[in-house]
Amino acid sequence: MGVVKRGDIWLVNLDPTVGSEIKKSRPCLVVSPPEMHNFLRTAIIAPMTTKGFTAPFRIPVRHAGKSGLILLDQTGAVDKTRLSKRLGRVGPATLSAVLAALVETFTE
Repeated sequence: MGVVKRGDIWLVNLDPTVGSEIKKSRPCLVVSPPEMHNFLRTAIIAPMTTKGFTAPFRIPVRHAGKSGLILLDQTGAVDKTRLSKRLGRVGPATLSAVLAALVETFTE
């Protein structure tokens, strides 16, 4: 595994899962700050999908020639050993939209 950076897209093994948690290996956006994932064995990620419905907590993204959504409602911490392959990075505008939506989600 390489260096983990906020804004990177990694292929993450999300199994095993329970209930309505998003399943299987899928691209995920790293949202945790370096102060967290540089010193801990975990990273906070938000899964990505090409299916589903839009909502204020689901950020549109285009990656690898496909349009999809970053699912902030499925954000969670994972051990960094679940990150199997770096797939790329989101642009600054997308990362800003993700971080703004997270701030909105966790305040008031």
